[in-house]
Amino acid sequence: MTIRIFTRLNAPLKRVADEAREIESLGFDGVLADEIAHDPFYPLLIVAEHTKKLQVMTGIAVGFARSPMTLAVLAHDLNALSGGRFSLGLGSQIAPHITRRFSMPWSSPASRMREMVQAIRAIFANWYSDAPLCFEGEFYTHTLMPPLFRPEDIEHGAARIGVAAVGPLMTETAASVADFLLVHSFTTEDYIRQHSLPHVHAGLAKTGREASALRLFYPPFIITGATEEKFAECRAAAKERIAFYASTPAYRPILERHGWGELQTELQALTRANRWAEMPSLISDEMLATFGAVGEAKDIAPVLWRRYGDVIQDFSLICPFISLETLAGIGADLRLLSEQDAASRQPTP
Repeated sequence: MTIRIFTRLNAPLKRVADEAREIESLGFDGVLADEIAHDPFYPLLIVAEHTKKLQVMTGIAVGFARSPMTLAVLAHDLNALSGGRFSLGLGSQIAPHITRRFSMPWSSPASRMREMVQAIRAIFANWYSDAPLCFEGEFYTHTLMPPLFRPEDIEHGAARIGVAAVGPLMTETAASVADFLLVHSFTTEDYIRQHSLPHVHAGLAKTGREASALRLFYPPFIITGATEEKFAECRAAAKERIAFYASTPAYRPILERHGWGELQTELQALTRANRWAEMPSLISDEMLATFGAVGEAKDIAPVLWRRYGDVIQDFSLICPFISLETLAGIGADLRLLSEQDAASRQPTP
């Protein structure tokens, strides 16, 4: 598969159009918007309107905060406006956020996510293929679609759907029903190869899918900087984010792969005591280098390709402390390494 290079929107809504045009001009293949402090769909509407080639993707939208019908409508509108360039990246989030932040139900997240994707596809089949809408599942039911509520601008068809996964059940779910799997930033080469990939293969096998049916999308931690000051800022920010993820019980198995399991307990205790500022100091340089690519900008692509070049098809390059031009250069280096690898595998005439 040809690799693709994405980056993430960082600008506020009023500046998204300018940022999107810059990202496209620098040669990125796509851009994603995440759901942290803002809705991920609104900025992509602006991107779709002000670019011509950029793939646009939620990375991620919180699936369980919405219904399949709501997501289908949003995905359709963005895909239609962009001319078929939109991908719906979904994540489950964790129970406290779904129940306490969004006030929505939580249960059996892998099964619920599988059904959510299937429900969205059933809605798409009704809109684009005139199939009867008769989806009745354990969590979602969609059986009503009067003609008035069916979109008419259907020439670009269905948006692609991706699922974010860390644990075994969600990974198998993503591999069995999604077009792409969003690998979490908080992962390591060892965890992907020894834990994630076997469950990817199991999920593909369950539904008889070929490996080519699923793309793996990965936004690695990048720790670099044009100056010592910028490098230090980037290093501190990466340690802060790694500490935040490491405090979450759902991510403990990743730490345990490297003998750092007890750190999760310690970090979680600090979150409960509201001692967030103390957490980054517990992330060692060894952990930083294991979870991220560390070095000068010219060294980042070789590190990423050595670790993931044979398993990841889409890279999202994100680092707020270096310029988009530098990230685009790292992306160009990754493409070159991909082309060199492909050429080396060609049979000798």
